[in-house]
Amino acid sequence: MYSDQMEIVALAEPLKIRRERVRTRHNIPISSCYTSWEDLLDAPKVADAVVICVADRLHRDVAVGFSNRGYHILLEKPMATDLESCKDVYAAAKRNNVLLAVCHVLRYTAYNRKIKEIVDSGALGDIVGIQHMEPVGHFHFAHSYVRGNWRKESESSSSLLAKSCHDIDIMMYFMGDGCERVSSFGGISHFKKEKKPDAAGASTRCTSCAYEPQCPYSAKKIYLEPAMEGYKEWPVDVITDVVDVENITDALLSGPYGRCVYECDNDVCDNQVVNIEFKDSRYATFSMVAFTKDICTRKTRIFGTRGELVGDDKNAIEVYDFLSRRSVFHDPDPVPAELPGHGGGDLGIIKSFVEAIAFNNPDLLPSNSTSSFASHVVVFAAEEARRCGSVVNIGDFCKKNGIEF
Repeated sequence: MYSDQMEIVALAEPLKIRRERVRTRHNIPISSCYTSWEDLLDAPKVADAVVICVADRLHRDVAVGFSNRGYHILLEKPMATDLESCKDVYAAAKRNNVLLAVCHVLRYTAYNRKIKEIVDSGALGDIVGIQHMEPVGHFHFAHSYVRGNWRKESESSSSLLAKSCHDIDIMMYFMGDGCERVSSFGGISHFKKEKKPDAAGASTRCTSCAYEPQCPYSAKKIYLEPAMEGYKEWPVDVITDVVDVENITDALLSGPYGRCVYECDNDVCDNQVVNIEFKDSRYATFSMVAFTKDICTRKTRIFGTRGELVGDDKNAIEVYDFLSRRSVFHDPDPVPAELPGHGGGDLGIIKSFVEAIAFNNPDLLPSNSTSSFASHVVVFAAEEARRCGSVVNIGDFCKKNGIEF
């Protein structure tokens, strides 16, 4: 993809099976494959840019290290797992004059670009409010945030940062500058021991649980049964590198993904709301909820002085005009078949990042280091508000934490 504009020339991956898979796919010389990011960092500079998709807790060290070597950076979200580390990543990119694109892929989907186009056109008048909801999906949340890598703040971060910094960012993108105050409420509504059904008894794994056939979060239903029908994609391929019934069964018997969702060590919110006040009495509300049929198909309503926009991330975007009292429906461009992930946002950000470097034009990136850092700051402020039961003033929060843009 974009072979006329870029070439993948090196790779760092500690697991041999994954390293070989990527090396073969992209025809990377064995001599340019490393078992750690530190080894790649210490090697002679071999490229213009690096794509960083390591564990969240490593983002700070890897991003700062490669910034200091002069690499442009495409960084998986979040920027880092704590505020000080985000400050370090942002400062390193500025200090070394490198492009830093955090993967806020929602800005790069045709769907959200169409919404932004409508907002900027003035068709809605002045924007006064946004309601935005992310339905994470019942089994997605159980997989990633109860059993998986993002279940525990000490190993990753809050679920608002790990999952929904996308959403805070896209609301700020639509609304524009001027975030002034934030509040938030959230907690663990369901995935905790006191919610465990009595019929599950003392079982700690789905493979030995009498209640399993009635449990919608059963690991056997999420991983084993789809694999028995030949399915080998996400999330099945996360729990084992060799996707077959035998290896999946072994993973459920002994690994983290076979655990009872009521017996895990998760501590991140499964239900949270965030309220943001912008200047001129404009407001945005966000809801992240685990317990949904839909998986990450956002629902958005934007309220303007001349009209209202309604979108569901799948169908045509409706714009109701107050003057004519008629609705107009806008169809975004189709999701690209070659890389449909995140509604085409994956392809969109890769395309924009490559072109920004190729043409030495940072303006080709809808998200830059400053906008990404700013939306992360709001996430951290929201988490402070949730924990303290307070309303956090963004200006005061920035002064207290030594934040400058």
